[in-house]
Amino acid sequence: MAKGILGRKLGMTQIFTPEGLAVPVTLIEAGPCTVVQKKAPDEDGYSAIQLGMGARREKLITKPVRGHLAKSGLKAIRYLREIRTNSIDEYQVGQELKCDLFTLGQLVDVVGTSKGKGFAGAIKRHNFHRGPMGHGSKYHRRPGSLAAKGPARVFKGRKLPGHMGNERVTIQNLEVVKVDPERNLLAIKGAVPGPRGGLLLIKEARKAR
Repeated sequence: MAKGILGRKLGMTQIFTPEGLAVPVTLIEAGPCTVVQKKAPDEDGYSAIQLGMGARREKLITKPVRGHLAKSGLKAIRYLREIRTNSIDEYQVGQELKCDLFTLGQLVDVVGTSKGKGFAGAIKRHNFHRGPMGHGSKYHRRPGSLAAKGPARVFKGRKLPGHMGNERVTIQNLEVVKVDPERNLLAIKGAVPGPRGGLLLIKEARKAR
């Protein structure tokens, strides 16, 4: 069974090992999630399950989504996300998934949306080096030459100033340090994308070491 669950980032803290070492961890409120739909290759072209998490006022949900949830006998749900899996037969619509899907020491991938930084220059956005700061240089924090003389255009993919952050980011091979099923809490070693309160998708590590 390919494991996966939705969660909400609570913030960072530290946990001390029996040897007295401080381990930085991110606390995640993982679930409970409900299986809303199963997608099979015969009908949908691929194999996946759709998970729902969180409550919402029914009047804030569009009629198509309301009808979609009604098929599963579910009420208003705030978040809906899909997880690809080849083991859809091991799930049932309406089944509740909790953080005890994961075990201590297991490696996971965490997907989230990074913090938006607004419009940023090339030094902050792409780690460019600045030019000389003397008054004669006149070229302190600008991005440098933009294009070849022949094409007379800027090539696609050129690193320039622009909107920084607010992108889908996946951090791979993070270790589960603590599992608390009673409070639906996961403690994961290291940092994960996004602000406090941000939505996260926690999955089995695809490239586990």
